[in-house]
Amino acid sequence: MLPNNILKCRFKYIILACKRKYSFSIPEGKTYINGKWISANSGKTFPVLNPANGNTIANVPDCSIVETNEAVEAACIAFKTWKNVTAKERATFLRRMFELQMKNSERLAHIITLEGGKPLAESIGEINYGASFFEWFSEEARRIYGDIVPSPFKNKQMFFLREPVGVAGIITPWNFPNAMITRKVAAALAAGCTCVIKPAEDTPLSALAIAQLAEEAGAPPGVINVVTSSKSSTPSIGKRLCENPNVATISFTGSTSVGKLLLEHSASTVKKVSLELGGNAPFIVFNSANVFKAVAGAMVSKFRNSGQTCVCTNKILVQEGIYEEFIAELAKAMQNQLKVGEGIQPGVTVGPLINENAVKKVERHVQDALEKGAQLVLGGNVHSQGKNFFEPTLIGNLRKDMLICAEETFGPVAAVMKFSSEVEAIEVANSSRSGLAGYFYSEDISQIWRVAKNLEMNMYILSIFALEDWNDFLKFFPIYWASMFLLKDISFVKLIFISTMMNVHNM
Repeated sequence: MLPNNILKCRFKYIILACKRKYSFSIPEGKTYINGKWISANSGKTFPVLNPANGNTIANVPDCSIVETNEAVEAACIAFKTWKNVTAKERATFLRRMFELQMKNSERLAHIITLEGGKPLAESIGEINYGASFFEWFSEEARRIYGDIVPSPFKNKQMFFLREPVGVAGIITPWNFPNAMITRKVAAALAAGCTCVIKPAEDTPLSALAIAQLAEEAGAPPGVINVVTSSKSSTPSIGKRLCENPNVATISFTGSTSVGKLLLEHSASTVKKVSLELGGNAPFIVFNSANVFKAVAGAMVSKFRNSGQTCVCTNKILVQEGIYEEFIAELAKAMQNQLKVGEGIQPGVTVGPLINENAVKKVERHVQDALEKGAQLVLGGNVHSQGKNFFEPTLIGNLRKDMLICAEETFGPVAAVMKFSSEVEAIEVANSSRSGLAGYFYSEDISQIWRVAKNLEMNMYILSIFALEDWNDFLKFFPIYWASMFLLKDISFVKLIFISTMMNVHNM
């Protein structure tokens, strides 16, 4: 077995992986606030575990409201100067962040794999994807325009300026510990905001690595701050970020239940809240579709990051005319293409789930489906690789009353339902209140337009003939989406009304 451990010293972690040594200067037991690497005031730390084997790979500060307030205060002070930094200077800083992330891509990818279990090839992809946000917003920083509007009044001019809102509270998930931070932070910094980052307790090292890059890039103290905490401390920190009047906006990616709490907590200070919440993505295959292309698409959209992404396919709907053929081809593809193991090992495509609770949820969904009459085609059990691994599973005869249809599974389980008509498929697809993403296959152009119009998905709808360009789409669309909406969420429009009437004394 390849070495898969981190040796800790006072000033840096030394990552040993794939028989190569990578050093990254994240101070042991420290977090990053106001330009300094500090311990929690209480001295408490919590372990970061490798989900593949349960080993402790690092200990990081278990921060509290005290450190949260310190981080917000530092960001608030830094905002007074950062908002006045020229767009060109902010663009230059973000470009340095892009270059540093690409320079350290292998090291950063190994951190993601060790703390999150993601297969290394996917981790490298995430680092490149995450870096693209720094690159994109380094250019968008120069394009945050205002406007001049013709005034309805004589001798008066109306100007509209777009300005940063202030301190951004950024709360991110564990499944994309680098890219979800870079997407939010890059937009915020481009607009002139400062940041307080609360990373997921399972994957804080990626956030600290970004802070280290920011320090190397020359970020002024307080512009980027990271508050790490254990699971037990997280609710109070999230609540404090929402209720602190010096935090102007909250950006959160994660579960719908947590999103509701953050929205409720933010009401008292009437701050802007940007939420990207859970999904229950349908994958629809119509009779007119090319079965082989649809199977290839299902493999990508279902098993990426072991099924642990918010846009992963959750329920596969296949029209009755090609149902049996699709099931057979998908089973064949799963057996031939999926390799379970530690993410650091070559060729692995399905790594561990993030923790035991995630495994228990997948087990519960599978058991519920089988008890209600579903057909087990492949898998269905915890994998022999370890307690956090689950066998790639294929289930047929899915029905609407099963948990997989109602809840996000977040695991390597492909559940397939047979449908007869287009109307039925759209009804099932739209039955969930979680509508982040949706996918469908058809080669009937009229049907493509009808289905695209009728599916109720918040983030995007894919109407695909082939999925060769799927990864390229995933790289580009969230960047475009971030540019369109995140910049608006972290800025506001200021009206300047100027009288141009000449003073009679100056005539």
